[in-house]
Amino acid sequence: MHSQRIDPVTFQVILSRLSGIVQVMQDNIFRTGYSTIVRESKDASALLVDCNGDVVGEHLIHALHIGCIPDFVRSINDRFGDEIAPGDAFFTNHPYVGGVPHTLDIAVVTPVFYGGELVAFAGSTAHKSDLGGVHPGTGNGRAADIYQEGVQYPPMRIARAGRILADVEALVRANSRTPDLVLGDIRGQIGVGRLGERRLAETIDRYGLAAVLAAFAKVHDVAEARIRSELAKWPDGVHEGTGCVDFDGINLGRTITHRVRVEKRGDRILFDFSATDDQADGPINIQPGLTRSAIAYALIGMLDPTIPNNGGIRRVAETRFRDGSVVKPTFPAPSNQYMASCIAVTEAILDALSGFVPRRRLAATGGVGANSVAGKRTDGSAFVQFEPIASAYGASARGDGASGCDVLLSNCSIGAIEILESEYPTRVRRFELIPDSGGPGRYRGGCSPRRVYEVLVDDAQWALRGGRNFVPANGADGGRPGRLGRAVHNPGTPHERALPSRFSGVPLRAGDVLLLEKAGGGGVGDPRARAFEHVVDDVLDGHVSRRAAIEEYGTDPARLDSALASWDSHAQPSTVPSSDATLATR
Repeated sequence: MHSQRIDPVTFQVILSRLSGIVQVMQDNIFRTGYSTIVRESKDASALLVDCNGDVVGEHLIHALHIGCIPDFVRSINDRFGDEIAPGDAFFTNHPYVGGVPHTLDIAVVTPVFYGGELVAFAGSTAHKSDLGGVHPGTGNGRAADIYQEGVQYPPMRIARAGRILADVEALVRANSRTPDLVLGDIRGQIGVGRLGERRLAETIDRYGLAAVLAAFAKVHDVAEARIRSELAKWPDGVHEGTGCVDFDGINLGRTITHRVRVEKRGDRILFDFSATDDQADGPINIQPGLTRSAIAYALIGMLDPTIPNNGGIRRVAETRFRDGSVVKPTFPAPSNQYMASCIAVTEAILDALSGFVPRRRLAATGGVGANSVAGKRTDGSAFVQFEPIASAYGASARGDGASGCDVLLSNCSIGAIEILESEYPTRVRRFELIPDSGGPGRYRGGCSPRRVYEVLVDDAQWALRGGRNFVPANGADGGRPGRLGRAVHNPGTPHERALPSRFSGVPLRAGDVLLLEKAGGGGVGDPRARAFEHVVDDVLDGHVSRRAAIEEYGTDPARLDSALASWDSHAQPSTVPSSDATLATR
């Protein structure tokens, strides 16, 4: 009854309004965040979806989250149906039932009614500091099932008629070591949903319900048409790609491999993950919705970054999974350290797609990670210092990889030293880029960061969700791998202890030092084909040592020294770094 043709101008105006609403929602999540995870690291995203759960408004921080809210809304419709009412709010942290990436992510949605009719949902997903479980911060690196990953909340109502349900809040409070932070962030998400409701109602007031619903329907048609048009320009064929995860947290030394076979015919494309390894014993399993989000991310990036990320992609991109695999695990397989698999899946997809468009080839990245120090302050209060840790991009077929940043689907911010030190009993001793960590190539891989912490209290624990400590970031087309990462407890002391890339519950005492180095990105092309002036710039910037410039890039020592001396003679004062220099930011 709401079918209506919509003119192109009104359609674009409404789309801009929807994107603007989501952007305002997104900004308010960060401004109202209680935890540094949300407020500083920005591990949260907002969306507008129609009443069926299809995305209609997005301005995403995390591309993975675009598959979360739609699945959650569909589960709400299945469970609550006609009982959904104005003023409701629903939440979940259940990966299998609610569609969230892992139990530490809580999704919150509020229904949008107009004229008594349900027309949309406004929602958000945000990481939480602690939701119970074996270790503070809930990130159990050796979890063998989902029950060891904290309390699971199936899709359930947390507000009715505009009022938060006290019993549900009490349940959440009773199952968190940091209840004020968790509930503060949840309330912020409810408020953000209400903001989305109001702004969408204002849009409907202005343009009419029929026009807005017509725009909802058309946005998927437009995205589908654009994707099919771009795909048709690619050559038909089949290409395969792989991506690896060091280990699953339990079976040290067993690499998990993600494999995808991509078949493209005309304007259709199939992603087949049947050959991916069996589900892992440890917590690196992921749900199919996350893999579909990775497909959307990679496909848009390879086709046209301006294509909107919505349900139109699902109409084009077909998927095939094998039950019991790491990308379609059987309940209750654990998943709290899912992000390593998401990056590996994305790299496998990009590897395969580059066979169709070699000019957009990308070497492997330094991976993702999150560092957590948790325990009690001297006053007895609990703290969880959780921060995403950046790495580096691999080089592309057209340029060097970016250094010291989150990569691919992970798009968080590095925690500011001043904030960490003011809110947690931790001191950051060093924060710098690591020379020679980027894979050599005609185009060099990005350099990765090193961070060194000093713990200031007893009774604390260290956890890491890392990667690439055993399997480096591969280069492409003759480029070389990036440097491996590492994690060391009390480096340079008799008590030095090297740790794997995924662990939790390492006991800490005041004065302990934690060294965390991320892996560098892979290079692209023969290193000896790198332009001489670029090698000189790398040495001057501290990205590449003099030794590596000579040995890896084949640079003539005399010519290099002459160029460095010439630059030095014009620099006041001299800033030519030594061979083992670092780019310290503090």
